[in-house]
Amino acid sequence: MNWTQIIWDPSPGGNVEHVEEHDLTTDDVDHVLQNFESTGTSRSSGRPWVYGHVPDGRHVVVIYEEVDDDTVVPFTAYEVPEPRRKRR
Repeated sequence: MNWTQIIWDPSPGGNVEHVEEHDLTTDDVDHVLQNFESTGTSRSSGRPWVYGHVPDGRHVVVIYEEVDDDTVVPFTAYEVPEPRRKRR
């Protein structure tokens, strides 16, 4: 997943609003989409997600839809606790 286009909708109720509701910026989400550390699928929506760190160090998950190999539409993003490391 190496997206070159990220679609942002600044209209009321659009994905920019959803991201800003969680004290994040579109730049934060862009950073996670380009530098994610893990991937998965949301249990509630069935949409894919990526996990990573924003530049200020917070741990963030981004729920998105892939339009094609080059294009992604983030639906929302929010801070999550850092995953626990397994003890040996």
